[in-house]
Amino acid sequence: MQPRERCIATVGAAELAPRLREQTACGQPESAQTTGLVAYLDGEPVGWCAVDPRSANPRLLSQCPTPWVGRTEDKSDASVWAVTCILTRAGFRRRGISRALARAAVDFARQRGARALEAYPHTSEVGHFGTPSVFAAAGLVEVSRPTLRRIVMRIDF
Repeated sequence: MQPRERCIATVGAAELAPRLREQTACGQPESAQTTGLVAYLDGEPVGWCAVDPRSANPRLLSQCPTPWVGRTEDKSDASVWAVTCILTRAGFRRRGISRALARAAVDFARQRGARALEAYPHTSEVGHFGTPSVFAAAGLVEVSRPTLRRIVMRIDF
């Protein structure tokens, strides 16, 4: 299955300036597609961020209780988007790529009519959920701490 690409933004510090491209998995039903952003540096893919409506993530809605602890918000609200994964390739870390991707995810969701964007970073381990500082730099604020290691962060538009 080949992803289709369309350039949507150039972001980051002047020395970094990764090109971000929207990635949508082709050949899947629209409801099963994952949308994300790919960061390119000198034509090479160096990072990826999954960002789409929260309701498009079945595992987030049914198997992952973390975002819902202590919250009564409608899980199926398609106007709330979520960053469910953010990765930077080894060898390209600590260069601002994750921060650029998080900022681009905010813009991406806002431009597509999202009412809010959420992220679910870990506080104690580096992984594919991102870190609180990456999302804070993009304007998200903590709304809850459902576990000792997990934060729910959000920006309302």
